[in-house]
Amino acid sequence: MNKTFKIVVEILLALAAVGLVYLIYSSVMEPVNFNKEKARREQVGIQRLKDIRTLQVAFKGVNNHFTDDMDSLKTFYNEGKMDIIMQVGSNDDSLAVANTARIKKQNKKITNEELLQLYRQGEKLVFSISTPIAVKDTLFNGREDFNIDSLAYIPFSGGRKVEMEAVVKKVSGVNVPLFEARMPYRALLKGMDNQLRINLDSERENQNKYVGLQVGSVTAPNNNAGNWE
Repeated sequence: MNKTFKIVVEILLALAAVGLVYLIYSSVMEPVNFNKEKARREQVGIQRLKDIRTLQVAFKGVNNHFTDDMDSLKTFYNEGKMDIIMQVGSNDDSLAVANTARIKKQNKKITNEELLQLYRQGEKLVFSISTPIAVKDTLFNGREDFNIDSLAYIPFSGGRKVEMEAVVKKVSGVNVPLFEARMPYRALLKGMDNQLRINLDSERENQNKYVGLQVGSVTAPNNNAGNWE
């Protein structure tokens, strides 16, 4: 009886030791795994914010202001056009450079369209011309991972939309268009350890940093930088 009891106690102690080791291992690995998954999700979120920034900058180039409406960006991508500067001829061709200078001197009001006609007729010329091209044929061309329909949503959030603002702010007496797009961690890290996420938010707040990913700023010009850069 004593021997049996001793064996049972030894088994229980062994199981307790294994359980303790597992708990210690889990407590050590939990933040490690949290940070690993956080980094993976941030990578996806950052790419989406970069794409929003690219579209916003192109939108402003055409409309002279940013937008706070994702549908406007989507329409701009699907239906809009933007001017692309194209060079005709080569600056390395000295004959073309000299010939262009001569023609412009003889006719100071000659337009690039007229130069283009002469070029097509065989004249050796070099000049730049602005050509309207569909936005969707220019931006993200060849990017298989780009999807305009998912751009408005925070990844891993279950359908929560990216927070976006656009304003025109007077800076040194000049009206400056500004925008920002945000993905709070409470949405980007949805489903992950909530306490570790709360701790992360608290740490960011103590450092006076936004509790998530953000690109641009409506507070002050920052060259449309992301807070990860």
